[in-house]
Amino acid sequence: MAMRSHGTGQFEVEDLASCGSGCVFEAGALVFHPENIYIGDNVYVGHYAMLKAYMRNEMRIGSGVWIGQNCFFHSAGGITIEDNVGIGPGVQILTSTHTEAGRDTPILHSPLQFAPVIIKEDVDIGVGTIILPGVTIGRGAQIGAGSVLSRDVPAYSVVAGVPGRVLRERP
Repeated sequence: MAMRSHGTGQFEVEDLASCGSGCVFEAGALVFHPENIYIGDNVYVGHYAMLKAYMRNEMRIGSGVWIGQNCFFHSAGGITIEDNVGIGPGVQILTSTHTEAGRDTPILHSPLQFAPVIIKEDVDIGVGTIILPGVTIGRGAQIGAGSVLSRDVPAYSVVAGVPGRVLRERP
């Protein structure tokens, strides 16, 4: 059986749909389907981060965004990250999930469901957070380390836990 690959993830900045000035991609950063990735100015992408675009939908990263090392972004359903967002190391953003097709179909082979993730400007996402498909994080929200977000986060709220819960509103 012949093996197929999604490629090496090695890329040139020119391969991206767009990339602003002053961007830094650290060693080991991988990019898949760069033609569907749009990046603003002064974006930092840490060591071994993986930006995995998809053959459809887009990954849009605004200006002044900081993406820590070992992050994994999978934009099959689309990802939008607005300006001045800080994303800690090891954060995972997922935009697709397998649906249940019944006991006769292995979950792995069941249909995919897609939903975008939207992160508004001035958000801070703590180390190791997991953001599940369909979540919108409101402007100025702060997400505690290790949180799992399965529903929308209101603007200027502080959220932490598994599942993520609003602890308080930012002043």
